[in-house]
Amino acid sequence: MIDLEDIRAFVEVAESGGFARAGRTLNLSTSMISRRLDRLEAELGARLFTRTTRGVALTEAGINFRPYADRVLADLEAARDAVSQEGDEITGALRIAAPLSFGTMHLAPVLAELALRHPRLAIDTDYSDRLVNLVAERFDVAIRVGSLPDSSLIARKIAPIHAALVASPNYLARAGTPTTLKDLETHEGVVQQGAAWRFGGPGMGDISARMRVRFRANSGEAVAMAAEAGLGIAALPTFLTGQAIAAGRLVRILPDAKFPDLGLYVVRAPPAGHTPAKIRALTDLMLEKFGGEPWWDVMCTEERARP
Repeated sequence: MIDLEDIRAFVEVAESGGFARAGRTLNLSTSMISRRLDRLEAELGARLFTRTTRGVALTEAGINFRPYADRVLADLEAARDAVSQEGDEITGALRIAAPLSFGTMHLAPVLAELALRHPRLAIDTDYSDRLVNLVAERFDVAIRVGSLPDSSLIARKIAPIHAALVASPNYLARAGTPTTLKDLETHEGVVQQGAAWRFGGPGMGDISARMRVRFRANSGEAVAMAAEAGLGIAALPTFLTGQAIAAGRLVRILPDAKFPDLGLYVVRAPPAGHTPAKIRALTDLMLEKFGGEPWWDVMCTEERARP
């Protein structure tokens, strides 16, 4: 009979690419990892790994066995989750990948509240704008802002994300207020690296190249601060600018300019049948805090028509 711990050792070696690295993760000696894999290969009657100068690599049999092994461990985790809850108490660990700006501004207090509600739940969050591999990097869930490409991942939309063109009152007093998209060509821009200004509707396309870029940064918060300082016009999500718009530090311009539809999502890896209680708790709390019209949009509703 195949031992579940042998399967766990196989998956860890496949992910880490080496016996020693897998042993450190599982707190086992390299010789113990090797014995577990020898036993699994004997049970299956096939070699699962070949040794290389850089470590180990899956054989064809190992490649074929990997998705079944992943599924077995996922089903075991789901079964453990289903029977280990004491009332509403959630236990275990929740590892989250979160975007940097949204994560630090809005998600962090939600995660603190989640931890307070569930004292036996350990939360580990990686704040970064890189696109993580949930399975390979062992994240339980990712929080993503934007549009989701087609994939095998399971996504739950929490709220719409709106973008807006903004500038400070002193910049507009100095440079004038644009009334058409073409007017932007005569203005200075503050932009986020890698983010294009694309508007909905036929023929509008990418207009960022037609502005003189005065300030560029790889942080949305830094771009928002530069816009508030009067360096130019920025295109930013309202979760970054809502408070500044409501306070009058930024003015929304060209409110009829439509950006592509974006969203706030909770994303996890398959299987789809069972959602672990810890992920349900996170999703429900995010719906409670951000569902419907997000509060940062509500804050600047009255400012949307400002010229």
